[in-house]
Amino acid sequence: PKIEKKMEELARSKETITRREVSKAEALDTYTKKGDEYKVELISALEDGTISFYTNGNFTDLCRGPHLPHTGFIKAIKLTSIAGAYWRGDEHNKMLTRIYGITFPKKSMLDEYLAMLEEAKKRDHRKLGKELELFCFSPRVGAGLPLWLPKGAALRDRLEHFLRNVQKQYGYQQVITPHIGMKDLYVTSGHYAKYGKDSFQPIHTPDDSEEFLLKPMNCPHHCEIYRWKPRSYKDLPLRFAEFGTVYRYEQSGELHGLTRVRGFTQDDAHIFMTWDQMEQEIQNVVRLFDEVYSTFGLSYQIEVSTMPEDHIGEKETWDMATDTLKRAIEHMGKTYVINEGDGAFYGPKLDFHLSDSLGRTWQCGTIQLDMQMPERFDLEYVGADGEKHRPVMIHRVVLGSIERFIGVITEHFAGAFPTWLAPVQVKVLAMTDRTHEAAKQIADSLDKLGIRVETDLRNEKIGFKIREAQMQRIPYMLIIGDKEVENNVIAVRSRKGGDLGTMPLAAFEEKLMEEVKTRSISECVTK
Repeated sequence: PKIEKKMEELARSKETITRREVSKAEALDTYTKKGDEYKVELISALEDGTISFYTNGNFTDLCRGPHLPHTGFIKAIKLTSIAGAYWRGDEHNKMLTRIYGITFPKKSMLDEYLAMLEEAKKRDHRKLGKELELFCFSPRVGAGLPLWLPKGAALRDRLEHFLRNVQKQYGYQQVITPHIGMKDLYVTSGHYAKYGKDSFQPIHTPDDSEEFLLKPMNCPHHCEIYRWKPRSYKDLPLRFAEFGTVYRYEQSGELHGLTRVRGFTQDDAHIFMTWDQMEQEIQNVVRLFDEVYSTFGLSYQIEVSTMPEDHIGEKETWDMATDTLKRAIEHMGKTYVINEGDGAFYGPKLDFHLSDSLGRTWQCGTIQLDMQMPERFDLEYVGADGEKHRPVMIHRVVLGSIERFIGVITEHFAGAFPTWLAPVQVKVLAMTDRTHEAAKQIADSLDKLGIRVETDLRNEKIGFKIREAQMQRIPYMLIIGDKEVENNVIAVRSRKGGDLGTMPLAAFEEKLMEEVKTRSISECVTK
């Protein structure tokens, strides 16, 4: 509170913020005299040349900038939380204290933001995951390794089933690869040099004759599937898809529910094609993305990430690939922003940033062009000219990580999943012992249609049963009392619309099956 009060005071004073550049030697001398070991370490790691300082009032600090011209631009301030943070993100360094906060040019914007934070707390997928019995973690299994409970497994199964069907329509073939691979496989692909430090320790055979890694990526395995027999230009494009589980060693402080884990399943696919097919294939992937994301009511912004400093391959090839990515989405009438230098080490990419119902963005889908891995794995096809040629490769995920995407949509829908996806779609509530048999028969009828249904035959008041089912975000509740049995109807409630009145079971089944078939989200709570 004291810091926040001081910040408000500085904002009212409209102190000018000025930039000054000094030599590296002068900067080092300044902070050495102050005894500031942290700034000395930062400056020592910088390249020789000028270093910028910013000053407002009597405070000067090392900073890259840029900054606003003066503090008066800030009209609303809120310091939101406090946490420990290792110096430079290294757990072997000292633990420092980090204070998080946010500022806005209008108080109304701050009020909206704080309201969003409160709503986000209610929707936190870690909280809802426990309440809805979707997943859990066990210290005996290990941090960052989620255990899927029956309801969570049902939700995940429906999600994967949906994507499998969509991918099949777009010409993908499903493959399955092992959870481990020889270390040399990832040395060949370049992943070991790039991500080796984030991998788990190598696994050795009992006689130490072979060395394996837990799979950090699926793409090298798919390259080997491509290589297993000769390919012709008539086979291309060749699209391999897999729900492949990979493992990355994330530091414990970075783990966060399902959105940051150590073992996760990617809806991974790799497309092998000719250069001439590249633009069309990129557009086909974007169409697939549109179909999937619109099903969940998610919009997106596209980011084109260009060549990083630590890239492999020639700049000319990179430029050609980047231009192809841009041209492909421009011809579809889509816009994008440029993210300079953030491409994969093997090629440029398109990143799809989804916007959820609270306006937050999540990077999920990606389309990455790769001209290097086909070279490293010596992939070939025989062209129409009878000569051998090198294919081009697309790395593609739609959801990204199944775990992370489920975390995202849990918060997007506030746990009230669309009926087609909900772990339990219908709950049949018996009002008395006399209606138990009728409730069971109704549940059996729904089960035969493939509906995920539960019955509640407990000796509890019906109001209690309804509230409990409502808390579980179950899309539909069927109340069966003596009157319903006598008239051969069911009383229907929905989690969003409340009491829908009575109707014959067949009429409800027809309505429900249509909602499942069309994957409607009208029954979801998004706002």
